[in-house]
Amino acid sequence: MGQLDRRHFLRQVGCLTAAGAAAGAQALASTGEGRRVGPADPNGVLVDLSLCIGCRMCEHACKQANNLPPESGDIGNQDVFATARRPTPDAHTVINAYTPPGSDTVYTKSNCLHCQHASCVSACIVGALRKQDDGAVTYDAWKCIGCRYCMVACPFQIPTYTYDKAFTPLVRKCELCKERTSAGKLPACVAACPRQTMVYGKRRELLELARERIRKRPEAYVDHVYGEHEVGGTSWLYLSPVPFEQVGFLKLGSESPAALTETIQHGVFKMGLPPLALAGALGAIMYAADPQRRAAPASDAHGGPAAAAPPLPA
Repeated sequence: MGQLDRRHFLRQVGCLTAAGAAAGAQALASTGEGRRVGPADPNGVLVDLSLCIGCRMCEHACKQANNLPPESGDIGNQDVFATARRPTPDAHTVINAYTPPGSDTVYTKSNCLHCQHASCVSACIVGALRKQDDGAVTYDAWKCIGCRYCMVACPFQIPTYTYDKAFTPLVRKCELCKERTSAGKLPACVAACPRQTMVYGKRRELLELARERIRKRPEAYVDHVYGEHEVGGTSWLYLSPVPFEQVGFLKLGSESPAALTETIQHGVFKMGLPPLALAGALGAIMYAADPQRRAAPASDAHGGPAAAAPPLPA
């Protein structure tokens, strides 16, 4: 390899500097400067737990809408309520049953809450998760690198992973039936509910509806709309006849965890990675520009050529 002339050297430096800047911009776009916070009034769902009867028709409809494997047994099988369940790669939503002391059984629906300031979106370093203009948090499998930071970041522990697919693993979660709602349809689970437990609409209207129900029947609900303030607000909102902590809901603060993680990430991306990447690129070019250094044989302690290492025994 011949020596690099000055013009060739500067050209490579320029290209690598531009590449470093682009990488930094992409990192910032995926962690904070891109779509991470939802619109002021996103679409959402209000779930009235006092109306749910645990029929699990929403689970069945979700599977059909998302081409997931059907239920292995009877959809009406109540034995599944013996233990609390979480969403899985083959079930984006699940119903659980709780019987708090002195209360009738309360059925709860667990799925992605589509946070306003979504921690999973903030944590994704490649932008595979995105907060859409209508408020839905969607997933782009083509961008995903399988780091699973979203699973660690989610305060509700919702995203799942297809560990059984070694060559095509995916993050799986509810995407608020983006294809259906874009076509003017209701989310599959909302449309399938025989009790109208769920109402789909604009978040502000859903909050007004929730408060109105509490005002009209204060004896029927706790005075709390879950998701109004939790982790910065969510697109899924809940009413409950009993304290939420008694039916599997986490007690969380009003600030999104992403507020802290983005501060850290921005500091790293803005002040750390681009300079380090540029320094490494310059070092590589300087090394490549001096073929004599690379080609010079190693010397032994007396200044002569080093002896070759003996061959390994067969």
